[in-house]
Amino acid sequence: MAAVLPGLGASGATVETDVAIIGAGPVGLFAVFECGMLRMRSVVIDALDTIGGQCTALYPEKPIFDIPAHPAIEGAALIHRLEEQAAPFAPLYLLGRRVEGLSATGDGYELRTSAGDTVRARAIIIAAGAGAFGPNRPPLAGLPGYEASGGVRYLVSRREEFRGKRVVIAGGGDSAVDWALSLKEVAAKVTVVHRRPKFRAAPESAARLDEAAARGEIELAIPYQLHGLEGDGSTLTGVVLATLKGEEKTIPADHLLAFFGLSMELGPIADWGLGLSHSHVTVAQSTCETSLPGVHAIGDIATYPGKLKLILQGFSEAAMAAHAIHPRVFPGEALHFEYSTSKGVPGA
Repeated sequence: MAAVLPGLGASGATVETDVAIIGAGPVGLFAVFECGMLRMRSVVIDALDTIGGQCTALYPEKPIFDIPAHPAIEGAALIHRLEEQAAPFAPLYLLGRRVEGLSATGDGYELRTSAGDTVRARAIIIAAGAGAFGPNRPPLAGLPGYEASGGVRYLVSRREEFRGKRVVIAGGGDSAVDWALSLKEVAAKVTVVHRRPKFRAAPESAARLDEAAARGEIELAIPYQLHGLEGDGSTLTGVVLATLKGEEKTIPADHLLAFFGLSMELGPIADWGLGLSHSHVTVAQSTCETSLPGVHAIGDIATYPGKLKLILQGFSEAAMAAHAIHPRVFPGEALHFEYSTSKGVPGA
């Protein structure tokens, strides 16, 4: 196959590669490494305009505790390390576009993207997580203007941006509770809005929230819901809350963080005949191959008996898929399993 140049691809590119990887999250990035260790070139396609998937978009500064050899590592740091690990194999990243079409060719598949790219590959690895995602937005008047200015946000990229600010956090899950506990260290004031006293967060985190509220470090607005925004249409000055009985109050605020979960969709992948089960792709456990020969799925999007939705299991699936793909890229060539400690990194 034609060599793939490293770096970012321009729109409308026509590329030939060994493996096309759909999804640039942690599992997709590790698949680049695993394919590279078997001398297979990769092109990585992602709808976001940067690599990292949810680690980058949703919790770049939140620690992850179940990555082997890292007692704790922040999401952004994990992605940086995975990018470094993949770099020797010069992957081509086609970012800010989604895969719109799939068709079989004589020796593999052809993918077409929303940016007009054509990617021809011997095999495909779908590492799309839960699919394309976006925040569930509260139905508030004037919301777009405050979103554009950063007054209303759905994720925290840098904690320091909230230093000395008045922050209202809406939601009752882990994201709302975890960021309330984190931002109380830097924000001038943190108010958590929830419609009921019981939170859906991890019990230990919810207990810490209650303790912080008892010490006056966090204000709890319960049982309230978001009702409106105050400001000039761009700069936020306050958040209007209301109870189910219609009682209202306004909390002065510079930022509203709304954590109401994500809206997920698989997009065109859902129409590829992959044997979906509740928006997940059923795969063979030993190879991660889907119902389409040469198309594999790994990470959160893949399902099989005993599946655990853990990043570390996705890493294992990346290795299994790469080894299963090798015969398609190098037909007739025997694959002798070797440990990386013995053979090193090819070309390094």
